[in-house]
Amino acid sequence: MTEENTENDIPPSTRKLDIDGEAEIHIDGLDLWYGTKQALYDVSLPIAKNCVTSLIGPSGCGKSTLLRTINRMNDLIPICRYEGEIVQGETEITAKDADLVSIRKNIGMVFQRPNPFPKSIYDNVAYGVKLHHKPSREQLDSIVEKSLKRAAIWSEVSDRLHDLGTSLSGGQQQRLCIARSIAIEPDVILMDEPCSALDPIATAAIEELILELKKDFTVVIVTHSMSQAARVSDYTGFMYLGRMVEFNKTEKIFSDPDQELTKRYITGRFG
Repeated sequence: MTEENTENDIPPSTRKLDIDGEAEIHIDGLDLWYGTKQALYDVSLPIAKNCVTSLIGPSGCGKSTLLRTINRMNDLIPICRYEGEIVQGETEITAKDADLVSIRKNIGMVFQRPNPFPKSIYDNVAYGVKLHHKPSREQLDSIVEKSLKRAAIWSEVSDRLHDLGTSLSGGQQQRLCIARSIAIEPDVILMDEPCSALDPIATAAIEELILELKKDFTVVIVTHSMSQAARVSDYTGFMYLGRMVEFNKTEKIFSDPDQELTKRYITGRFG
């Protein structure tokens, strides 16, 4: 199945967007362009509080674009513009006068490849805390320890906090980046393919951590691994050619999807 002969067959972005419980973030009618090229078409999505929401779909379908719009990172691209609304509580994230520092504090980001600062393990975690607050040294020590414990890496680094973060293994670096993100107590953690550069053992550690994090945070993860989405997420959105083709509980998406296009994707019958 090629993109050309499928584009006319795909449904518009779904409006079937039911979740159990409260939504942390509402995305409504989001259209996005890079210059003259439209990348997102009328995407709406509720992001359930204290749940893991996965975004799946082939490369170039708009998953990472959608993720980066949630905390306004696409604003860094001069040719990017968008219409629609993203709301978190009383905050309209997409408002022109929105406080981007506050938004990015409340909505943290973990990238595809670990990107620790060229600083010590301690200073990697402490950096954002010192930027947003003025803690005492005792408070900062406590926050660093707590964050590293929550990121399931404290036992591996507690005796080497002054070593460079870049000296850690890839999986440890990614958990350090997660510790750095959660140290400032965001409401939401966005993860853009956080395991794609990791080996299976490190991937399993990150997946286990994601399941722990949702107790305290709302997590959105972009992944090319459908098995990973099935293992860690509560809700899954399937995207194709910039549309949110289908959204539902993860079990439903993978066992009995409503859309034929979703079924073709999860069964590997694309191409």
